[in-house]
Amino acid sequence: MPLNVYETRQSVWTVLHIDGELDLVSSPEVRRHVHAAVAAGRRDVVLDLSDVVFCDSSGVGVLIAARRLLQSCGGRLRLVLPARGVVEGSHVNRVLGSLGVRRLFDVYGDTGAATGDEATPLSA
Repeated sequence: MPLNVYETRQSVWTVLHIDGELDLVSSPEVRRHVHAAVAAGRRDVVLDLSDVVFCDSSGVGVLIAARRLLQSCGGRLRLVLPARGVVEGSHVNRVLGSLGVRRLFDVYGDTGAATGDEATPLSA
């Protein structure tokens, strides 16, 4: 399954909608999109992972690298993972949790919550 990334803007947030498999082959594409946003001066990025059906360690690595990059330039990174009970989209959340890195990220149930002015992340 190929990876697709498309970008939208919501207020100050750049939202990268990602669907498909986030793995060794496709993770450089996500990295390019994050770097392009930062190079364009956009420092507030939401990665919408609702439609990611598979994520391996390379995918996790690109998420951690994106977090590090945005922190280094004073930006913010938020992840969107589906609400509980959505089996198709819960894979990324399970992978992040099993690796013990879920707590590193501010996670939201949908893009509206992630881009809100008074957004409160879901608990780890």
